[in-house]
Amino acid sequence: MIDIWKKIERKQFSPIYLLYGTESFLINETKQKLLKNMLTDEELDFNFASYDLEEVSVDIAIEDAETLPFMGERRLIFLHNPFFLTSEKVKSKVEHDIQKVEAYINEPVPYSTIVFVAPYEKLDERKKITKQLKRTAEVLEAKKLSEPEIKGWIRHRAEANKVEIDDDAVELLMTLSGTNLMMLATEVDKLSLYSEQCIDKHTVEILASKSLEQNIFSLVDKVINRKIEEALRIYYDLLKQNEEPIKILAVLANQFRLLYQTKELTRRGYGQQQVAQFLKIHPFRIKLAAGQAKMFTEEELNKIMMWIAESDYQMKSSGLSKEMIIEMLLFRIHDSL
Repeated sequence: MIDIWKKIERKQFSPIYLLYGTESFLINETKQKLLKNMLTDEELDFNFASYDLEEVSVDIAIEDAETLPFMGERRLIFLHNPFFLTSEKVKSKVEHDIQKVEAYINEPVPYSTIVFVAPYEKLDERKKITKQLKRTAEVLEAKKLSEPEIKGWIRHRAEANKVEIDDDAVELLMTLSGTNLMMLATEVDKLSLYSEQCIDKHTVEILASKSLEQNIFSLVDKVINRKIEEALRIYYDLLKQNEEPIKILAVLANQFRLLYQTKELTRRGYGQQQVAQFLKIHPFRIKLAAGQAKMFTEEELNKIMMWIAESDYQMKSSGLSKEMIIEMLLFRIHDSL
């Protein structure tokens, strides 16, 4: 992925790209890089086109690609939803001349770039055209990134903003802001504006935003480490941000449920990657949860889940303050450790 982006940034363009997968942020970022580096603002009106292949015949797009660029050196054409690359049955009245596509892929014109944008989890590898594209095109599979891939992506994003980011800062940023690429992009761009040359751990500590889930992770961490005052400070900050107590309790329940599931699956011999696949959660979150789960016995986690259920019932049936119910819960968990 990053290798493809670096080539684009160096203006080393391929005549054909295949972007496929369900991680839409990566696909959109690649499209933006192509637009930014291949065409000027003045050239966009004349040399850029985008087609939805569920609505328009691919013949029209190929004819467009074979037309010489006007007032520029290259034409750029996005072909969205090429359903003929999959085994999916799509309701479309458009019939595509696949042989014409195959012929173009074999001999693309040197002055145009065609980008197949396929937002599908899988392509049909049995089809001749799929094999041909994967063999000849620059291929980017937009899937959920692993922890090392996200760290590489963060460094590349910082580099594109003309700053560096050190390893401790990368690790802390992921811990605080999670693994959502859109949120991480916003954070890296913000941190880059603040930092002249290098984003360090201290800068991340004071400036990085936290998702509600990450705030709850930090809150639990403070309780585990017997720092109840710091845990309450996080809780009061969430209330100031207008987070509803019942929502905070729900996320708290999810976090302790994750600790219990991680602990139980680890006890059964699952590795962290297997736990992540089984729970359909990013491996980085499992790595963090595994660290916290070690601080509890299964009995303690069961007991805490029961207390959370009791707190939920109190919120819905008693006249007690919802804010106070969570305070009492936090003290109860703290005092039991």
